[in-house]
Amino acid sequence: MTADVLPARRRTAPHVLFIYLAKSYFWRFVVLLIGITIVLQTLDLLANSDDILAPAGAGIDSILKYSSLRIPQILSLLTPFIGLLASLITFATLNQHSEVTIMKAAGLSAFHIIAPLVFVSAFIAVAHFALNETILVNANKELAYWQDNNYALELPERPENATNVWALDGDTYISVNGVTKGGTILDDVTLYRIKPDGMLTATTTAKFAAYVNNAWTLFDVKTFDVANHQEETKSVMAWDTSLPPDRFLALSVEPDKVSFWTLLSTVHELNQEGHSTILLSAWIYQKIANPLSILLMPLLASLVGFGVYRSGHLFIRFIGGLALGFSYFVGDNLMLALGQFGTVPPFLAVWAPFVLFLFLGLGIVIYTEE
Repeated sequence: MTADVLPARRRTAPHVLFIYLAKSYFWRFVVLLIGITIVLQTLDLLANSDDILAPAGAGIDSILKYSSLRIPQILSLLTPFIGLLASLITFATLNQHSEVTIMKAAGLSAFHIIAPLVFVSAFIAVAHFALNETILVNANKELAYWQDNNYALELPERPENATNVWALDGDTYISVNGVTKGGTILDDVTLYRIKPDGMLTATTTAKFAAYVNNAWTLFDVKTFDVANHQEETKSVMAWDTSLPPDRFLALSVEPDKVSFWTLLSTVHELNQEGHSTILLSAWIYQKIANPLSILLMPLLASLVGFGVYRSGHLFIRFIGGLALGFSYFVGDNLMLALGQFGTVPPFLAVWAPFVLFLFLGLGIVIYTEE
């Protein structure tokens, strides 16, 4: 009977250790995320409370509204960093209590020890992506609009989209200050007619443009002829352009305020009509790479977990793991900026740091196995 029981225990031991390591990491992640979010939210409220409470009648409701919109931003920003801290603390604790040594003596490899943390990180990455695509994009949109209106209690109806948009139609550059009503209403429109040699020939400004019955109309129009220095004013003028309302709506997309699928559809439409999509393409990849970055953190933190505690270098290895994680965040933001400006291809700009640090983390784990 004893011979039958021992193999069964050996088979269940890895399963028990997997649950133990996963729970240790998960609860550290939750506690750190909640604690640091509360601290940052409190500091943020202290810094902005004067502006939030400035409108007449503003009170606790305004504070609660601001917090409800700001917390998703803080959670999204902190998640990969908290994953790094939780991994470092988990491995440091295991190392300090010689649990890593015991696990290795029992026949578990470094990859077996890291696997539970990566498994939990995968679930966190999915939750992070869901948070970004549902709550965060709406919070970004609402908070930006509220701030633009100086935290007013009575807000006008928020437009569907409002931003500075530039487009090209033949020899005319088009500047639009605001895009609303699905792209059918354009605010503060300016048309710049350019010669092939780049010289400006005329400008046309309008208070707004409306798309009705498949045609554009400009209202409160002023036209200035550069050659004759003559200005003409009209209350209404037909606008002969081939650009449909959807194009202005697509060009006005702000990546952090729309979902992944909306952004993907917009890029597809712009590509079909020959518009540059470098910035938006970089954000498409970033919307995936950012949540996935938490998968790297247990690998980078393994520098703390695998080593002899009595060597006295645990603190140094902890700082080293922290430095590796921060290096990834700095490199990721730098490459994203280069990708948005087109200096580096968007795909390479977003995924190069991820792949580089993935191999770096795997290299650290493999080195500790030798």
